[in-house]
Amino acid sequence: MKYVSRRTLLAGALVQSQQPIVRFDRRIRIALIGMEGHTGEILRPLTRLPDVELVAVAEPDEKAVAAARNPFISKARRYTDYRRLLEREQLDLVAVCGPNGGRAERILAAIERGLHVVAEKPLAIEMDELDRIEQALKRSRVRLSMLLPMRFSPPYLALKEIVASGEIGEVAQINAQKSYKLGERAPWYHKRETYGGTIPWIGIHMVDLMRWASGRELVEAVSFQTRFRFPELGDMENVTGTLFRLDNGGTATLHMDYLRPQTAPTHGDDRLRLAGSKGVAEYQAATGVTVVSETSKPRLIEKLPAERSLFVDFLESLYHGRPAALSLEDILRANRIVLLARQSAEQHRIVKLS
Repeated sequence: MKYVSRRTLLAGALVQSQQPIVRFDRRIRIALIGMEGHTGEILRPLTRLPDVELVAVAEPDEKAVAAARNPFISKARRYTDYRRLLEREQLDLVAVCGPNGGRAERILAAIERGLHVVAEKPLAIEMDELDRIEQALKRSRVRLSMLLPMRFSPPYLALKEIVASGEIGEVAQINAQKSYKLGERAPWYHKRETYGGTIPWIGIHMVDLMRWASGRELVEAVSFQTRFRFPELGDMENVTGTLFRLDNGGTATLHMDYLRPQTAPTHGDDRLRLAGSKGVAEYQAATGVTVVSETSKPRLIEKLPAERSLFVDFLESLYHGRPAALSLEDILRANRIVLLARQSAEQHRIVKLS
């Protein structure tokens, strides 16, 4: 579940209201399967997509539907079983959210019906499920995207631009962090077969950002994970650490926890640091995007790139013929890496990320 404050929701709505209207030369009918996850990445842009209609929602928990209080959801037809939705509705695209367990089957059901898919992450919690999705996509003309919105966020777009400019040289050291408040978690988080692990669940965000922003590939990994105290969490790990080897011999670290106290001002504390042969660029909310290099004293990047929408980008790739900013190759690669990194923790060994 994505935990956000009312202020964050209002800020997101304001950003969307300031974005330009995007038109298509046809009506695009979409459905939402599951109410948990980054559903806002689908719902918020609808205010500026007059040709896109949310026609149906599948969610067995009626309380979750009512709690959304969203005008697009209130107008959509409701189903408790996604299979019945797929059988009855004439659709162009399906947004697959909901619990991690069973997501692969929901994605495959949509692919089998020839429907484009934008899915919550990870696509699958087991490697054989990911292989089935990849093979199904190869056999069809369906296009797929995944909800990795951090790649479209101004601070990380800025880091990508800094590296691409050559100012900090070749990246050889990456440090990434995700620290969250635990909050109240749905029962599916507490079981391995429905949660899949913290490394796949939230680590996939940073794995994608590390590869994309640095231009480097992750080739080996060794991970550790544990449920530290909090016995009510069951199988859910609240502390993880992964060390990666980069393709140029450098290293990357990713540490994550659900230990952020409730007194903290924000739900999460995400950080990304890129150290190269000529300088260092990094982002954390407390200090913003900063860079220091051989040609520049330490400075704050005050003018950041504009916020972008993953969903709008995907739609424009489908119906305007534009290249998608998030490629299928990157999506599948990030999924494979986090599943192998989790395997390293479970098997207590170094794994090759191939």
